[in-house]
Formats: sequence, structure tokens, C-alpha cells
Amino acid sequence: MQKIMIIEDDAKIASLLQTHIEKYGYDVYRVNDFEHVADEFHHYKPDLVLLDINLPSFDGFYWCRQIRKDSICPVLFLSARDGEMDQVMALENGGDDYITKPFYYEVVLAKIRSHLRRAYGEYAAKAEERILHTAGIILYPERMELAYEETMTVLTAKEASIIEMLMERYPRVASREALLEKLWDSQTYVDENTLNVNIARVRKKFQEIGAMEAVETVRGAGYRLNVPGEEKR
Repeated sequence: MQKIMIIEDDAKIASLLQTHIEKYGYDVYRVNDFEHVADEFHHYKPDLVLLDINLPSFDGFYWCRQIRKDSICPVLFLSARDGEMDQVMALENGGDDYITKPFYYEVVLAKIRSHLRRAYGEYAAKAEERILHTAGIILYPERMELAYEETMTVLTAKEASIIEMLMERYPRVASREALLEKLWDSQTYVDENTLNVNIARVRKKFQEIGAMEAVETVRGAGYRLNVPGEEKR
């Protein structure tokens, strides 16, 4: 049974979310001690987190950063804030999605299913681990790890998906439309800036492993893998 953690200080919203999600066979845990969210996360070990931004003591951005120190599980922000910068900050601090209150519970459930499917690949189990090699870069999609010249870094699910498409398309361009379609449900409107933020995060991951300028912007088309020293075919 997959486990969902709810970090929401509005008891009514948290209770309604828990009741609705449990109807569909998930194990749900509500955080009540907002001083020790990280401790409860490590104890429960959820497969996915629903995280509010406005919380006592520390906000959701802070707790998302703590979670990201040693976990790549999907984190879906829930917030009454509908400003563009709040959504950007949620993504930049390690979030995978942003749901604005008030919301439909069926939409929340659909996003939970979608992120669980993408993060853990329950529809695409493979006997052998997939390993992608392109232009000196090595991607381990199931582990969500990226390596280059013996240096490795951990990725989020969306970062791994973006890099996988760039590697599969190399040396061709991965269009913005194709990336959006791969990363988000087609019926969900996604602001253009959301993809920009995720691309920026991918660039930082490449920089961490020494592959500088690895993501090239092709104006009006999309993005292309560009590793120095590798001649395009």
C-alpha cells in the first residue's frame, strides 16, 4: 500500500483530504507536530507528500528543502496563494507540482496517481535497470541519478524526465511542447514559466557534476543537450 503524508495545519482540509484519499486504498498520515516535520517524514517514509506553504514556525518551502536532502519522493504543494512567484519558489525549493486552493479532491487524487506512476514506474516495471549513455553523460532513470566524469548527483522525478528526453533526442532538439507533454497531464494547464524553472534546475544539476553549459536553448524551438568536446552527429 502506497503511503501519502499530509502536511497541512488546517485541520478541516487535512481531515477531508485524508478521508477522500483513503477511499482509494492509500495509507495516509497527517502531521500534527509542525515543529518536527522532518522527523515525522523520516519515521513514516511516505511515497508522496502533500505540503501546505503557510505552516507554523517554518513554511512549506523550508520543509521541502529538508525533505530533498535525502529523499526524491514527489512533493505536491497545496496553497491558497496563487501568485506566480509562489509557484516558482515551490518548484525551485524542490516541489514537483503546485495545487491552488480551493481545489477539487478528484483533481488532487488524479495528480497523486500521476506523480506516483511517474516516480515509481508501476506501469513499466523492468527486469533490468535502464541506463542511458549519451555524450559522456550517464543517466540512471530508476535511481534518478546523473553522472559525468565519475561525479554523480541525485535528481527529482521531473529533472530525470527532462534529462531523459534530452538524451533520447540528442543531437536533435527537444521541443518545449514535447517536454510539457511528457512532464504534465495534457488536460492540466501549465504556465510557460514552470518549464523554464525546471530547465534551470536541470542546468544546475549538470553544473554540479561538471558538465557546464550542457543544456542549450534553441530559440523558438526548445532545448538540446550540448556537452563540450562531443561532436554533434
